[in-house]
Amino acid sequence: MTAQADPPQWLTALVERIDGRPGEWFSRFTPPPGGGRRESAVLMLFGPGPRGTEVVLTERAHTMRSHPGQVSFPGGGREPGDEGASATALREAHEEIDLDPSSVRVLAELPALHIPVSGYDVTPVLAWWHRPGVIRVREPAEVQQVLRVPVSDLIDPTQRFRVRHPSGYTEPAFAVGTVVVWGFTAGLLDRIFEMADLNRPWDPGVVREVT
Repeated sequence: MTAQADPPQWLTALVERIDGRPGEWFSRFTPPPGGGRRESAVLMLFGPGPRGTEVVLTERAHTMRSHPGQVSFPGGGREPGDEGASATALREAHEEIDLDPSSVRVLAELPALHIPVSGYDVTPVLAWWHRPGVIRVREPAEVQQVLRVPVSDLIDPTQRFRVRHPSGYTEPAFAVGTVVVWGFTAGLLDRIFEMADLNRPWDPGVVREVT
C-alpha cells in the first residue's frame, strides 16, 4: 500500500485535544494508589486503507487465560528493557502481528488506565502507520486473527449498540464482521471518536448480552 506520511486532519486535531486530559475522561477505571499488578501498553494504530483510515485490532486467542476471544489493540506487559510505554507497545505489536516499528509514527501517549480483571495498568499509545506493510498472526498462542477495520465501519450507527454484563452494567460496543468489540477497547474507541468529533448518533437502547 502507498505510504502516507501525514495522518488525517481529525487525527492531528485529536492529538492536540488529548494533551492534559485526565485518565478519568477515558475510563472509569484508573490505576489504584501504588499502581496495579503490572505496567503494560497497547498500540492504537491508525493507517491508510482502501476505504479510508483504518485501525488495527486483534482477536485474542480463544485459549488465553485472560480475555479469551476478545477483540483488543496489540499490546502487553512492559519488559525490563522497554524504554517507556511506546517501546512496550511497538515491541508487543512486532511480536504479535509482525508490525515493523520503523513504519509507525507515535503521536501521543494517553494517561495510564486500569483493567480490574487483570490488574494491569495500561497506557494507550496513539500512532500513525505512515508506511503500511504486511501484518499477520505471528504468535498464534496469543492472537487468533488480525483485523484492519475502516473507521467508517466503526462509526456506522447500524454497527453500534451496548452490551450488558451479568452485573447489569452496560457499555458501548461495535460489530466488526463476525466479532464484537466491547470492554476496554470499545470504551477507548468510543471516547477517541467522541473527542475527534467523529461519532454519529446511534441508538444506545439496543442492548445485547455479553456471552
